[in-house]
Amino acid sequence: MEFTELTGGGGHSLVSATPGPDLAALGYTEVEYAAGGTVAGLTPDGPAPPADFTTRVLLRRPADPAAFSGTVVVEWLNVSSGADAAPEYTYLADEIVRAGHAWAGVSAQYTGVEGGEAAVGLADAAGGLAAKDAERYGAMHHPGDAYCFDMFAAVAAGLRDGPLADLAVARLLAVGESQSAMALTTYVRSFAPVHHVFDGFLIHSRSVAGLPLGQVGAPADLDRAFDDPPATFPDVGTPVLVVQTETDVLTNFRSYLARQPDTDAVRIWEVAGTSHADLAQIGPFEEILGCPTPVNRGQQRFVLRAGLRHLDAWSRGGTPPPVAQPLELVGPDDEPRYAHDGVGNVRGGVRTPCVDVPTQVLSGVVDEPVSRICALFGTTTAVPDDELAGLYPSREAYLTMYADAVERAIADGFVLADDRAQILADANPGALPCES
Repeated sequence: MEFTELTGGGGHSLVSATPGPDLAALGYTEVEYAAGGTVAGLTPDGPAPPADFTTRVLLRRPADPAAFSGTVVVEWLNVSSGADAAPEYTYLADEIVRAGHAWAGVSAQYTGVEGGEAAVGLADAAGGLAAKDAERYGAMHHPGDAYCFDMFAAVAAGLRDGPLADLAVARLLAVGESQSAMALTTYVRSFAPVHHVFDGFLIHSRSVAGLPLGQVGAPADLDRAFDDPPATFPDVGTPVLVVQTETDVLTNFRSYLARQPDTDAVRIWEVAGTSHADLAQIGPFEEILGCPTPVNRGQQRFVLRAGLRHLDAWSRGGTPPPVAQPLELVGPDDEPRYAHDGVGNVRGGVRTPCVDVPTQVLSGVVDEPVSRICALFGTTTAVPDDELAGLYPSREAYLTMYADAVERAIADGFVLADDRAQILADANPGALPCES
């Protein structure tokens, strides 16, 4: 595996609506590399001949080796917009930098490098990286998603003796959200037992099945990740933490069909009051989506940060993450729906303060016909004033109850004490009637 620093052009191209932490101020560097090599491939019809590739890796790491934790978080970059994005970094960045982890975003899929059709109703990026910036990315080449799984592993493994050779790398944790989670589902089931590259997996917002094997010179068929039979996780000797939102358990993701018991190798968290994407992802650009209702303002970011910390400890031989109840479903098995509390939030699942001490109804299921992107971002609706007045005699009472819920979530292991100040600041006393 060869790594060459990428320079020139307009700087790295990676879709993000929020800036994330100030890396330089925190003692981090950010460098982009071209990663090239040769890997074997696998199509639905069998092996594909070895092929050369040149893809990109964006690396964020502590500048001082002494500040490095030993853990590298390797994100399978998401291509659902027709271009690479790093949604998991957006959720996890605060935990990554305070822990001293390194982060590597890998352009693993054909669409991320060569461009292609967007899966979420956004404009296509047909020209790929080179079309965006030929000076910087002109050498990029992806042989097709028949090779994406081996490419991801080869690039991640190559980091140890490549750009991170001066660090004492002890663990590689693979993470991915949405389509990338579907890819990692397939990776864990079919490739992890052979490659032995990663020490843990955080799979966030998967569908009922995994991303299918692709063809030479083409992207994988994403539709099959929603239509194929349910895919569960065997014990591959490596910890797997799956984090699912309300959108993922029902809607066309249907991951409820792939539910399985927790084991010492697999944990599944379904988080109440969350949607496939949310305000933390879109930040100040919410209006651009054109959704008829404010997007979901749930607290999955705090749960994901706790999940990463648990996974890191678990991969070191520590105890598995806490067990969580699934989201509560009612109705027939072939068409279930959520059970809701008196306010309208879903029962069961991982609980956060915003659903246990609610001022809003936070949903990952959008009932009215909307665009695909708005369906993924869920909704937030206000609880009527008269209901709020019945729940909370005063704003002070609300804040006390909310603070107690924060402490419960921390004690239960689904929120980090390090995030206490942030989640307390996420309280919503302004929603209460003025006389409260």
